[in-house]
Amino acid sequence: MPKGGEGKRDHFAEIALPLMDTVYTAAMYLSRNPDDAAELLQDTYLRAYRGWNQFAVGTNCKAWLLTILHNAFRNRYRSQSREPSMVEFDEFAHHVDDQSGSRDPSSVLAAQVLDADVEAALRRLPGEFREVVVLIDLQELTYEEAARIVGCPIGTVRSRLARARAVLQKSLRQYAKERGIIR
Repeated sequence: MPKGGEGKRDHFAEIALPLMDTVYTAAMYLSRNPDDAAELLQDTYLRAYRGWNQFAVGTNCKAWLLTILHNAFRNRYRSQSREPSMVEFDEFAHHVDDQSGSRDPSSVLAAQVLDADVEAALRRLPGEFREVVVLIDLQELTYEEAARIVGCPIGTVRSRLARARAVLQKSLRQYAKERGIIR
């Protein structure tokens, strides 16, 4: 890996920056808020750039970035869980705009990737279930990579994924019937 500042920047741009949309999508699923997802993305890439010398060339950069994202989300969640919850008027107005058909880029992206019913079912999952579904089913990571990211054994990841899929299957049964996927 190049040692100089410019070489490091070029190497980082070549390998890590093309994965930015993937990392942002994962941040959206974790945070459930476009502003928080954007902050998580920025924090993830800042940490990744600072620690680029720790990245092992030839390994899965997406998994490495998602590990940083997950850790940043956990740290942020811990500090925010200690603070009282407040909702800003602008945030409420933004939510109302989204419900009325706004063309917010993250809403458009979510609509292109997942139907609203599927998206709602994913959002209703408990956090530990949702994160393994996002990592394995949506981000297409291996069980081993997901286990490293969430910091638990592979068996726990498999168990969470199985339970998450069962909950999704139950909550999306009517959706599947309406679309002719099942009878």
